[in-house]
Amino acid sequence: MHSKGSNNRLSGMVTRYRISHLMLSMIAAFATIYVAGRLWQDSQSRVFLIKELDRITGQGQSAISVDDALKIIECREQHKKLSALETELAAARQEGFVSKHSADTSGNQSKKKPLLVIGVFTAFGRKNNRDAIRKAWMGNGESLKKMENDKGVIARFVIGKSSNQGDSLERGIEAENRQSNDFIILDDLVEAPEETSKKAKLFFAYAAEKWDAEFYAKVKDDIYVYIDPLAASLAAHLDKPRVYIGCMKSGEVFSEQGHKWYEPDWWKFGDKKSYFRHASGELYVISQALAKFISINRSILHTYAHDDVSAGSWFIGLDVKHVDDSKFCCSSWSSGAICAGV
Repeated sequence: MHSKGSNNRLSGMVTRYRISHLMLSMIAAFATIYVAGRLWQDSQSRVFLIKELDRITGQGQSAISVDDALKIIECREQHKKLSALETELAAARQEGFVSKHSADTSGNQSKKKPLLVIGVFTAFGRKNNRDAIRKAWMGNGESLKKMENDKGVIARFVIGKSSNQGDSLERGIEAENRQSNDFIILDDLVEAPEETSKKAKLFFAYAAEKWDAEFYAKVKDDIYVYIDPLAASLAAHLDKPRVYIGCMKSGEVFSEQGHKWYEPDWWKFGDKKSYFRHASGELYVISQALAKFISINRSILHTYAHDDVSAGSWFIGLDVKHVDDSKFCCSSWSSGAICAGV
């Protein structure tokens, strides 16, 4: 038989147990509500960010991670900073602080991309040829600029330096260039007949770095060029990223020293000694990708005795579209011709 004190202790224990149980239940309930609320908030945040991404990208019901969502937010912040910088740039332009780069590449102020850069290979003592070309098709002064602006065709005479640095030959070219402003003077080239292959390599490299054109051409200074038919012909090849256009030929490799067309590397062309197909040196055209290829690899590109053979060798192992066009043969003044010998 239990005593009255025992009953009181038992009753107190039961009461404390009920209170503890109730407290635990309340804590658990609050914790559940808190966790559920946080999960609901995270869920809503995810839904919002997904909808926001869908709104920006227009990709419909795409699923993204929180990391991706944070990247979106970061991009927004960068966009705000960019907008602020553009506002500052606009204010700077109003004050006259405009860099040459921004003026050339921004909006409607940017110049149209040139179609073609022509390098007219010349030499010392050939001023009469150059004057004839200026009068015939290349122009000078305002007419030269007009051809650049209206037709997108840039033409320059290409020449190297004299073997006697600073002599009368160099001074003559410098004086002529001050009047005409239509030369590319290659400082790394000594002007000589046996250096035409190196000259072609340096010209294409220089032109590709200076002008962002669609095509680049080499022509001799005794060739008359019909600019409009040439431009129309090249326009048909704008969809070809790597194109090599000209009057394609082959021909015999001459191994006899003293011969006009002697080839020191004759043994590389096999027993029959025949050149691979390449464009004739009077006039040939390459696309921008090939000009940049020459610019990048100029130090390791081999040169043969003749510039047209050398150019053909640079492209023979590449994925290049060779276009054999008889209009580039410069053999007649017939209707539709692109060039003719003078």
